[in-house]
Amino acid sequence: MSVIVIAFTTLDGIVTDPDGRAGTPHGGWALRHGPQTVAGDKFQLGTTLDDGVMLLGRTTWQQFSRLWPGRDDPFSARMNAVPKLVATRTLTDTSAWANSTVIDADLTDVVKREQRDVIIPGSVSVVHTLMAADLIDEYRLLTFPTILGSGTRLFPDGTPAVHLQCLSAEPAGAAVLTRHVRTAR
Repeated sequence: MSVIVIAFTTLDGIVTDPDGRAGTPHGGWALRHGPQTVAGDKFQLGTTLDDGVMLLGRTTWQQFSRLWPGRDDPFSARMNAVPKLVATRTLTDTSAWANSTVIDADLTDVVKREQRDVIIPGSVSVVHTLMAADLIDEYRLLTFPTILGSGTRLFPDGTPAVHLQCLSAEPAGAAVLTRHVRTAR
């Protein structure tokens, strides 16, 4: 089992509002480079998406539950089919997006017990919680040539040191997809 963070990020590490749906002042920075840069399986999840489980925070789940169920292309079908765990204290009804279940236990305990690969798209509060518990195994980052100067950072000040190995770095439209995995713990 691996815990895999997938995220759109700016060159200065900002992950806030890449699609503009949150209405932040600089929101939509990922889409400024065209929809082809963010469409499909840009994070190269492949069978991990078919065999794993997705872990989302409430805000990301709510955004995705309005986006994915109405799509019928092959990648969307996979996104809709994957089991989804939702980390929330307020959301109770997850019927808007098939295969979604609210986590009713401690987030870190749930992740430690999970047998499947855990994919975390966005959901920066979930990522920060699992970083603090030293549970992240891999980062797949789609980095855009944008500098925002402010916003929520994927790696905030005070993040514990972790040593990673770069598995790959390749162009993906206007962005660069990098894969970094943990070295031995």
